[in-house]
Parts: sequence; C-alpha cells; structure tokens
Amino acid sequence: MRPELLSPAGSPESLRAAVECGADAVYLGWGSFNARQSAKNFSDEEFSAALAYCHERGVKIYLTLNTLVTDRELDAALQCAKTASALGVDAVLVQDLGLFDLMRAALPDLPLHASTQMSLFTSGGAREAAQDGCERVVIARECSAEDTAHICKNCPAEIEVFVHGALCMCYSGQCAMSALIGGRSGNRGRCAQPCRLPYTLAETTGDGAARQSNPPPFAGKPKKSSYPLSLKDNCLAGNLEAMAKMGVACLKLEGRMKRPEYVAVVTGIYSRLLRERRGPTAEESAALEAAFSRTGFTDGYWQGTTGPALFGIRPADAQEPKELFAAAKAAVEKGGLRTVDVTMDAAFRKDAPCTLTVRDADGHAATVSGPVPEAARNRAVTAEELEVRLKKTGGTAYRCEQISVSADDGLSLPAAAVNALRRDGLAALSALRTAPPKRRVLPLPALAEASCAADAPALTCSLARVDQLTEDLLACAPARIDLPLDLFDTLSSLPEFDGEYCVILPRVWRDRDEPRLLELLDRAKALGVSAGLAGNLGHLSLLRQSGLSMDGDFGLNVFNGRALGYLAGKGLRSATLSFELRGAQMRDLPKVLPTEAIVYGRLPLMITENCLARNGDGCSCERPHALVDRTGASFPLLSVWGHRTEVENCKPLYLADRDDWKRLGLTFARLRFTDEAAAECVRIFRTYQTGGAVPEEFTRGLFDRGVE
Repeated sequence: MRPELLSPAGSPESLRAAVECGADAVYLGWGSFNARQSAKNFSDEEFSAALAYCHERGVKIYLTLNTLVTDRELDAALQCAKTASALGVDAVLVQDLGLFDLMRAALPDLPLHASTQMSLFTSGGAREAAQDGCERVVIARECSAEDTAHICKNCPAEIEVFVHGALCMCYSGQCAMSALIGGRSGNRGRCAQPCRLPYTLAETTGDGAARQSNPPPFAGKPKKSSYPLSLKDNCLAGNLEAMAKMGVACLKLEGRMKRPEYVAVVTGIYSRLLRERRGPTAEESAALEAAFSRTGFTDGYWQGTTGPALFGIRPADAQEPKELFAAAKAAVEKGGLRTVDVTMDAAFRKDAPCTLTVRDADGHAATVSGPVPEAARNRAVTAEELEVRLKKTGGTAYRCEQISVSADDGLSLPAAAVNALRRDGLAALSALRTAPPKRRVLPLPALAEASCAADAPALTCSLARVDQLTEDLLACAPARIDLPLDLFDTLSSLPEFDGEYCVILPRVWRDRDEPRLLELLDRAKALGVSAGLAGNLGHLSLLRQSGLSMDGDFGLNVFNGRALGYLAGKGLRSATLSFELRGAQMRDLPKVLPTEAIVYGRLPLMITENCLARNGDGCSCERPHALVDRTGASFPLLSVWGHRTEVENCKPLYLADRDDWKRLGLTFARLRFTDEAAAECVRIFRTYQTGGAVPEEFTRGLFDRGVE
C-alpha cells in the first residue's frame, strides 16, 4: 500500500499549495498549543475553512497540539481538542502525557498520534504509546532504515517517518538549549534555534573549565567547522519504495515555517515520486535543493551513519529560486491540480422534476432535484447537450469521470436550470464529504484526591562516574544514589549504605541494544540495585522485565498533575518534574504521585546521535571536551551510551542558599553530578544539608523565570 504523503501547512496559503500539489494530508497549528508558535498558523475561521477545503478534496487534516502544557493550560488545550474533534479534524498530534491522558479519556473516538516530541525510537516505546490509544507513532528522525523496519514489524500502530526538511541536532522533545539559554522552550513551540549558531570544540581540564576559556570573537564568515550543531536538511526522496515495502504508513515533509512556494515544490516532487514509484531525477533533486538546503542534503541517519558529512549551514548569500517559486505559485493560483473524480446520473422526464445523483469513489451519493422540464416549443434539448452542460465542473473540487443522462423526447430546460442542478448536486456531495463524524465526549475522570506532597524532600544524587561513589558521599546519607546502567559493565560490587541504589537507563538506545541492557539490569539487580529511572516510554517494558521498581526521570517531561496520574497508572512509584517549570509551578502541581526535582547540577541541554568530540578531532571521547560559544561560555560534553553526546549547561543550577525548594511538596530533591570531582560532590551535598556560600559560577536555571 502506498504511504500517505503528509505536508506542512504553516498558513492557509501553504495549505492550499500542499493540497493542490498532491498531499494526502496536512498538519497545522491552531490555537496556542503547537510546536511552531512562530508560524502564521490559523485563525478560528481559517481552521474551519481549511477543514471544509481539505475534506472536500479528500485530504486529511492533523492538528498539532504537541507542546507541554501546565495545569492551568490543560482545560484550554482540551477544549481546543474538543472543538477540533467536533469540527471533524482527522487526528491530533500530542506530546504532553497529561494532555494525552485527558484526550483519550474525554474524546475516545478522536484519533491520536504520538508526536516526534515524545522521543520514541524503539518498538517497545512505540508499542507503549499504541497500547494507550495512539493510532500512529511519529518516530525520531535519527532512526535508520533498520530501526524503522523493526519498529514497523513490531508495533501495531501506524508508523510515520520524516523524509524531508530540517533536522534538529537534539532528539526531539529532549532539547532544553533554547529554554535554558534564552527562556524560549522548544517543548513549548518557541525554539530560538541556538544550534544554528557557531561554536568551537575545546578540550577541557576535566572540571568543566575549557582550556580555551576566552576564545577571540569570530571574525568574518565562520568556517563550516564552526557550526558543530547545525545539521543539513534531511532528504530521503530516493528511499520511498523501501519505506513502502517495510510498512511505513506516512511520509512527513517538514516546513511549517517555510513559504507556500517551498511547500508546493517539495510536495509536488514527492507526490510524483510516490505515484510513479521511483526515485528523483537529477532535475527533481536540483529543484529540491534549490527550494531550500543547507549546503546540500543528507540521508545519513537513514543509512545508519553519523559524522561531519551530516553537517551544513544555510549560506548567508543563498539565492531564492525565483523562477522555480514563480512557476509553483502560478500553478497553485491557477488551481485545478487537485480534483475528485465523480460519476453523474441524471434523469429528465415529462411531468416530473429533473434529478441528478452524484457519486464519489468513497461511497458518498447525493441526489438533488430541479424544475419540471417544459414541452419544447421550438427545438428540444438533447441528452448529449445536457451531458455537456452537467460535466462543466471547472472551478470546483470535482471532475466528472463518467455520466449517464436519460431524457424524454421533446423537452426543454433552460441552461441556467441545468447549471443550478449541477451546482446543487456537487454542493450536496460536498456536504456529505465534509460532514464531521459523530464522536463521543465523555466526562473527565477526576484526579486522585490523595496528595503525595511531602513536608520536605529527601536528598538524592545521580553520578556520572564510579570514582564519584565514595565513602564520604555515602556518609552524607543520600536517600537514593542513581548510577548509569553502563557502569555495571565493570562494577563487581556496591558499597552498603542505608539508602537505595537506582540505575539510570540510557536516554537513547535501539532495539538491538535491549538484550545487552537486560543483561546489565540483571547484573545491577544482583548487586543490590532495586529501582530504575525511566526517562522514556520505551524504558517501561525493560524495567518490567527486570523486575525493578520504576521511577520517572526528567526525559518524560512531566509538566502537570495529569501526567503524574498517567505515570501512576503505568506503575511508576515516583516521577521527576520537568526542569523547565518554575518553582511556583512545581509547588502548585497536584502531586498524585511522589515527585522529585533537580535542585543542583549542570542541566542537560541536548542528547545527540552524533559524537561531537569525534566529529571535531577524531575519536577522543576519553578526554573531556566542551563546546565554547561566541561569548566564551563553555558547555561540557558527556559521552553516553551508543557513542552519543550529552551537552551540559555552562553553569550548574544552584539553590542551596535558599529554602524555597524545600517547600514545594517534593518527596525527593536531586543533586545531579556530572563533571564534578569526588570531593566536590561531597562538599556540595553537605552544603545542601547545612547551607553555604553562593559559588562563583552558578545559575538559577529556570526555577525563577520559567519558559515561554
């Protein structure tokens, strides 16, 4: 079966371009809860008109409600979904676990799609979303052909793949760089794209301080190597047949921020390739690149490769393809590129109203009647003449593929009456095609009344290295110590203490890694670990198999009490709140599950498929590195599972000199140690127990200011 072609519609003009040029479906933003707040998006009137326009032409509309929402915003977001459902939207894309839980309860007939912002890249994660009611899962852009085929084979939901357009450096849904640097959250649709800025790679002393701590300002045009976070655009135009064979249900084109002419060009080419079951010609490839690219395209992730070849920038002097865009615009404005085939049956009888039945291939049939034909005074109208008039569907969404006209002899009917009969017939068919489906709206389930809020949190700590686990740290009596799972590849024992050991599962992995991960979980359990931190829906099946207790990590993006309720239903015993929440929002969040928050440490800005150290100066992950921006700020790089990189914030979050973090109702407060020396970990822990001086370099993170 041919995959669906899904095009971006950042504006009504782009929507028309997508539909006219062959899209099977479009995705768009309406209201305040979508991941492209800077796009033009749609007003209420435009949204209703878009639904009618698309459904009349057999094109689906998917609404993007794929941002994190606070407790105060949940009602408005749900009302947006209710209205869209009543109007007939075909599906809603969602990221927030709390909103997802609300919609599946209140709107059980509304199809839900798991947004790529849910960070799903394994069959286990996709199955978890499918079991909870997602009809489709949009998997991470970093998935290879092998990964995608495995997910398609092992997940009952439809699988959607991004095939063309911009690539984020970080796994979608896990990027906090824009939020922490400028307060504009990518998880809230406000990303400022700091990944497109220049950085340099520097070795560090091991304590997070860059040896190249004060680089000179960039002079002139930065070299290509100065953009280590700027990926080329994705182009998988040559792999569409392979995707169809492996069972990919939908091919998504990125570009809600792009102009309508871009949408027209890219949609038109991909539509042709799908219809004709082939790869692009040299001319089509050139047109795709001319429409928009960053020094060319890449299909590296699909091929399972990483490295410098995937990176590129948009040249400052890049020229707009005026002729290409002008031709695309003219074709769209002319219209008629997208029509629906219909058949007509008309009857013109003596002494009876004339009738017309119009049918489409989807099973709709509309019958209308007109005036009674009169006896001809001069020349009678013929069946052939009536057929010609009825087939004139120009300027509508329809094309008459076949017509049958039965007419008695000797009758007369004005041309205006025949035209009106045709218009009425097509309008009646349109009413059937655009009628919203009947969907239930059920009462909302109440949140659990019992509160899990605590008077004061117990301190926990997460470590990055074995050498940070010392007797002095244990003497601080943390309630829990979190250790990366991959450390258990070499650990032969764990020192005893009165608290609990917990494993941190890799934030990113693949299906092929899971046998090894299960081995390590068994080993950790044998050494005394009793729980695991789940930062992804795909972690849940692994932890269930291991028999370890489950706690939620920050990767789950818990932003509201409903998300806590959802995770409680999944069997988690606690969950970490998103560090994009303000302290006041954490305090007010309904705690239907014990909660944790990070109160110290370098907060993670990105998790990347590429090893940034290897991209910069060869495979040297054993040595500490950092990215240095144009201001001299140094962002340490941690090498993590799968030869990936986690980019840490330039300054640690520090709240030990304050008491308000103790009064948020948290059950646990976590100190997140990354590049600190063992003695520094102990010193900081004791400072949080007893108070202390403010360090020279620190940040309050988003605790006070929050995000847009």
